[in-house]
Amino acid sequence: MQLDLYEEVIIMQGKMNDNIIGKTVTVIIDRPMGSYHSHHKSLYYPVNYGFIENIIAGDGEEQDAYVLGVDQPIKEFTGQVIAIVHRLNDVEDKWIVVPTDLTLTKNQIEEMIYFQEQYFEHEIMME
Repeated sequence: MQLDLYEEVIIMQGKMNDNIIGKTVTVIIDRPMGSYHSHHKSLYYPVNYGFIENIIAGDGEEQDAYVLGVDQPIKEFTGQVIAIVHRLNDVEDKWIVVPTDLTLTKNQIEEMIYFQEQYFEHEIMME
């Protein structure tokens, strides 16, 4: 029996690992490039940021994701998960989603997400 992405992630809850890397997901953008965080008014988003519907993260909310490699504000994006930002001092991880033909290094990802991840101890997990 083959599981769909939603079922696979539910099984991995609490022990998220790199099994999600390489999967195709759709991100609903709730913080488009050029916007500010609704609660932390000084936090500017230089990249698109959103969530994957129906996949619940460690904080009990839908799974958050950075969309990298898209240089304009968008509302929704379907792409490939290439990395997981594992927060060592927080309850949730963030996924890195990019166009399927884009390759980024850990250093490139780190630079793009520094605006928010600078406040958390984290590691970037890739294949």
